[in-house]
Formats: sequence, C-alpha cells, structure tokens
Amino acid sequence: MSAWLVSHIPAGWLLVILIVAVAGGAVLLQRVVRRRFPQLTGEEHNDVTRFTYGVIGFVYAFFIGFVVSAMWGHINTADANVRAEGATAVQLARDTAVFSDQDAGRLRGALLAYGKAALAEWPGTGGHRSPEADRALSDLYRAYEQVTPVTDTQKARLATSLTNLDKVGQARTVRILQARGDDGAPWPLWAVIFLTSALVLGTAIIYGVEKPSLHYPMVAIVGVLVATNLFLILQLAHPFVGDAATSPDPLREFVRVLEQPGG
Repeated sequence: MSAWLVSHIPAGWLLVILIVAVAGGAVLLQRVVRRRFPQLTGEEHNDVTRFTYGVIGFVYAFFIGFVVSAMWGHINTADANVRAEGATAVQLARDTAVFSDQDAGRLRGALLAYGKAALAEWPGTGGHRSPEADRALSDLYRAYEQVTPVTDTQKARLATSLTNLDKVGQARTVRILQARGDDGAPWPLWAVIFLTSALVLGTAIIYGVEKPSLHYPMVAIVGVLVATNLFLILQLAHPFVGDAATSPDPLREFVRVLEQPGG
C-alpha cells in the first residue's frame, strides 16, 4: 500500500493530502470533543496532561528519528551499490580502448546491450530479474572470453576487466535482491507509528484550553507535524520508489559513455 501511494501520487500532492487528512481530522475531532466534554476546557487535568504530553512527545520524537535514520540508511546503501555498479561499468567501457578495434567494437556493443537491458529492468516496484538482462550479461561474458590479448597491457587489462565484470554482476544481483525484498516498513512498525502519532494528537486535543481560538491552532500545528512525519516515512520506506529513492543515473551514465563517440 505504501509503495502504491508513493509511486502513484506526486510527492507534493501526497504531502497536502496527509496534512489535510491528519490536521483537518484532528481539528474536527477536537471540535466534537470540546462540545461533548466541555469540562476538558478547565485547568484541573492540565498538570497530568502536560506530564503525559512531555513523555509521549519525547518517545515520539526519539522513535520517529530512529525510524527515519534507519530508512535513510537503507536508501544510502542502495544508492552506494548502484553507484558502484555504474562506476565499474563505466570503467569497463573505458578499458576497451586498449584492445584491437575488432575486439573493442564487439565489447562495446555487448556492454551497451547490457546497459540498456539493466536500465529496462530497473526495480521500480517489482524488482524482478529480467531475462533480457540475463542474456545480455551472458553475451557480455562471452564477448570478453573471445578477446585474444597480444600485449602485456592487453593481458593485464583483460584480467582487470573480468574482475570488474564480476563486480558488475554482483552489484546487479544485490540491487535485484534488495528491490525484491522491499516491502516497506513491517506492520508492527506501522502500528507503533500510528499509535504514537495518535497519542501525540490525542493529548493535544484533550489539553485544557479555554479559548478555542488558541486551542484549534495548537492542534492544527501538531497535526501538521504528525502529517509531515508520516509523509517523510512514506518517502523513505522504499529505496527504489519515490522522489527520495535511489536513482538509475549511474547506469544512464554508463550507457551515455558508450553511446558517446570516442567515449
């Protein structure tokens, strides 16, 4: 569900929807509570509410900070793997220059075919291994196996290229496995997020403020804070989906280098 929201609703609209739903819903609930329980506008229970709100607010801030930090770490890990994959692939393209024109042309063609296939299988919401990319990678290995090095430089560069090709294949496997296992935050984590968010809003709603003109803005501000936190968690929950997700730009750079004359 979270992946669908992030992938189908633009980030700006999703933020607005969450703010309207959470903050607006909290203000409406506050209006009902103030009418139903007018005694809550007094000061008698505020000492307890202030203490409760302080504890809940501290736990909420610590928990949300921990969740955001962990999810951002997952995105950084995925991004580092994709950058390593793209950088190693670019190095493979550069190293073809030392081989004969025939070998270099065959290698660059195989590298370009693989780069386009890898871009086509970019995880998105699926993370499925593409048969086309598998075939392109196999063809690429065969292309390197057909190279006949003549000079010591070509022999050394061929050995290095085969090692880099293994690194590219490993990085691709890691990318696919990470995308395949990307189900977002597990339901127990969402349960705690929703529970602590409801507690923060609930204590703000029942806080005893006599004047509605002061109470409603307070609840609205807390509602906006909760909504923006939910929005941030949604954006960070999936390393390959959304505006904050890992970008396929390193693979695009690999394809661009191969398509560029003399690249």
